[in-house]
Amino acid sequence: MSLKQIYKWAGLIVVGALLIIVLLTTWYTVDESEQAVVLTFGKAEDGITEPGLHFKMPWPIQEVEKMSKETFSLDFGFDDSGEEADKVTMITGDDMILQADLVVQWKITEPAAYLFASENPEQVLFNATSSSLRGVIGSSEIDEALTSGKAEIENEVREGLVSLIDSYEIGVSIIDVRLQEVDLPNKEVRSAFTKVTDAREQKQSKVNEAEKYANQKREEALGEKDAIIQRAEGSKVERVQQATGAVSSFNALLEEYQGHETITRERLVMETLEEVLPDANVFIMNDDGNTMKYLPLNQSPVQKVTPPSSTEEGEEEGDQS
Repeated sequence: MSLKQIYKWAGLIVVGALLIIVLLTTWYTVDESEQAVVLTFGKAEDGITEPGLHFKMPWPIQEVEKMSKETFSLDFGFDDSGEEADKVTMITGDDMILQADLVVQWKITEPAAYLFASENPEQVLFNATSSSLRGVIGSSEIDEALTSGKAEIENEVREGLVSLIDSYEIGVSIIDVRLQEVDLPNKEVRSAFTKVTDAREQKQSKVNEAEKYANQKREEALGEKDAIIQRAEGSKVERVQQATGAVSSFNALLEEYQGHETITRERLVMETLEEVLPDANVFIMNDDGNTMKYLPLNQSPVQKVTPPSSTEEGEEEGDQS
């Protein structure tokens, strides 16, 4: 075989190899659970999210990086094997120490940014999670973190972490944040805190009982007050009516007095005597010559002891008229 033929066959082999490389690198497939980004001379193009067969320029002009669409979990406070590692220790706003575990669910939403915005996006996510959790715990009191404030702390951590990741633009999105556990660092501290919590609950129970008793007594006092007011209003109405009747009686008496002063005056005297001396025999005597008159108040009509003379009778009739 001549040298020329050798060169010819060698060229054919090289061309065939290049054709094979071109054929193998000009098409690629994207699975339903994957997303891809095409790199042109190392520069990222638009991401590919549609599954199926896709074509591109042959290598080394273009190449493809594939990433998963799945949701990842970052276990803050656990090691990679899922076993509990040293818990993250933090200081609360009231200078108490506690430990916390947090799970962050995230996914890649911008493949190009995930590849090139940061050298290690997962480490950036870890640091942002630590910063958000420590910031929220550091502004909370230990009672809130260990009892009823967990949900609020979880929400605040989620909001802070989402804000940080959006500002970093590393191509990931936060799906959810779950505060797994918040606890005290050792058994002795936990036992002491439990005793404090029990004492606080007993105190609150006593306060509630005292408030209930105070409310009961307050209601009873208000009821008694209303009863007193009602009795006073009734007494007021009664006295007003009595006073009105007395005024009417006095006005009627005054009218009679103005028309018959002497008779009314004598009648008032007799009525007063009957009232102050109901069981006594009272005689009103007037000596005038041989005539004597008396007035038994417990008898009616008035009796005379001796008939007066005609002269005296006429004078009396004149006086009565």
